[in-house]
Amino acid sequence: MAPVLNRRRFLAYSGAGTLALAGAGYGLDALVSRARTTPLPPGAGVLVLLTLYGGNDGLNTVIPAGDPAYRSARPELAYAESEVLPLGDGLGLNPGLTGLKALWDNQHLAIVRGVSYPQPDHSHFRSMDIWQTAAPQSPSSTGWLGRWLDAGGRDPLLAVSLDPVLPPLLAGATTAGAALPAGGLSLPTGALGTAFRALGDPTPGESTQQATAARAIVDLHRTASTLGPALEHLAPVTNSSFAPRRRRAATAPHAAGAPTAAGAPSKAGAPSKGARAVGQLAHELDVVAACIEMGAPTRAYSVSMGGFDTHTGERATQQRLLTEVDHAVSGFVNRMAMSARGRGVVLVAYSEFGRRVMANANEGTDHGTAGSVFVAGAPVRGGFVGEQPSLTDLVDGDLKVTTDFRDVYATLLSDVLGSDPEPVLGPGRHTLPLIAT
Repeated sequence: MAPVLNRRRFLAYSGAGTLALAGAGYGLDALVSRARTTPLPPGAGVLVLLTLYGGNDGLNTVIPAGDPAYRSARPELAYAESEVLPLGDGLGLNPGLTGLKALWDNQHLAIVRGVSYPQPDHSHFRSMDIWQTAAPQSPSSTGWLGRWLDAGGRDPLLAVSLDPVLPPLLAGATTAGAALPAGGLSLPTGALGTAFRALGDPTPGESTQQATAARAIVDLHRTASTLGPALEHLAPVTNSSFAPRRRRAATAPHAAGAPTAAGAPSKAGAPSKGARAVGQLAHELDVVAACIEMGAPTRAYSVSMGGFDTHTGERATQQRLLTEVDHAVSGFVNRMAMSARGRGVVLVAYSEFGRRVMANANEGTDHGTAGSVFVAGAPVRGGFVGEQPSLTDLVDGDLKVTTDFRDVYATLLSDVLGSDPEPVLGPGRHTLPLIAT
């Protein structure tokens, strides 16, 4: 006779008892419930952290097109002054960043220059670990937003990731952020679905971990019916599952207008009615926007995009990627400026390192050090922050660091999340003039 597959046996065999402690379903259900019962008040600061994996080339993003050293170091990759979107100080944005240029013109984009950490590392893994843990001296088991969760009441719903895997930056010593899969949930149907739902039934005498796993199973089903309708314009429910709807292409270039000084979006460059940016990042930011608009209690969101490790054929590849980032970010920022809850949102985009000044032999660039960090949103004080690194005064062919990334984090903790940076980052950090008071 075949053994009976009850919930306790299933959880023991599958290991779900331990995995469910970080299960997305529990966080999703609680997220929607909290949005209904205790919504985040309008005007509260919300941080959206965008990680650009691969090491984005900062010199072809914020471009010193007028500097002869730039053209000399990378003659095949360099943009001419006539090609860039002028910012001042001899710098211009990559031509793919038209939406961010509109934000800049409306004083809602700040560009922090020369950002990295002491003694930069060229390894993707180590450098990203440093950025996410904010611990450049030695490896850390906790992320900087995870430590913020530990210090701020240990509520996992305060920080939500839309990444496929919960990033290290949301791991604390006692608390981890919640996971919200941007692709939605697909639950079994029919007889298998009935059996799976039954695994959530309570069983006397079970362990704490097994009981937690059971709650996660119940909440997965509740989430599919509760969160689906809340985000139905993004992910319609079909047969007990919901998945991203195919995006309609914009009927005009999505160089969305930026918020004006009063917080309303400008009409110049705005997309046509119903148009939406295309791509996974745009979808993730659509989900974030919907959560913010419905009053989710989350104060920090993590989204990401990869592909920036441009060792060969960089110029076309990077401009395509930056164009996708631009459409997603500018559309999101402009959408947020149109709602009371959205006007407290600040989006920050960073990469683990910049690229070397000199191009390589394959019309690409190799791993470097300092780069620019973008800070965008209605609360942002637009303009340059930090010193522009020299292209001739280098360290082993790399840009010198002029701004410590932990000072950017200290500013976000203090001026966006309203928290003391010292328990998270340690003493000695300084805030930057990024957020309007």
